[in-house]
Amino acid sequence: MSSPHQADDFAPKPYWNPYLSGIGLGLVLLASFVIMGRGLGASGAFSSVVAYGMHQAAPQHTSTNAFYAEYLGDGTTHPLKDWLVFEVIGVFVGGFISGKLGNRIKGKIEKGPRISNRGRLLYAFLGGGLMAIGAKLARGCTSGQALTGGALLNFGSWAFMISVFIGGYAFAYFMRRQWL
Repeated sequence: MSSPHQADDFAPKPYWNPYLSGIGLGLVLLASFVIMGRGLGASGAFSSVVAYGMHQAAPQHTSTNAFYAEYLGDGTTHPLKDWLVFEVIGVFVGGFISGKLGNRIKGKIEKGPRISNRGRLLYAFLGGGLMAIGAKLARGCTSGQALTGGALLNFGSWAFMISVFIGGYAFAYFMRRQWL
């Protein structure tokens, strides 16, 4: 026979205070500047991996391409020598650990009652693809633009983030019926 307290062991734990979490994130960003000499961001890690893979497949093309040259250096730099790659790996590992400790790991698709699983995943992948294109056009992902660029009071980063929120709220109007 199980005790009533055992069911509580599997209930999701409350989220951290968002203000304390923000202060913690700011301290991580400060440490990133002090230790590594640059801020946080994820798109650079993906660009490093893509550039390395392209260089393995077509070295002639990547050696004459300015985009790839920015990430390849002398052409022998492995992406695992880029600290941003480890930052992104750490985000996934840390998110998993946090989810496990908070009893929040579940195999389900979050969606409203008026959309199928397939439709929800399609919208998620389309939205992610648009964000990836936007990150390259903006020369940085939302974490790099908002955290690093915002902390440096970079006008372009502030304009980017204001545009992200305006676009998100405007598009949410058309998508809200999927969640009601």
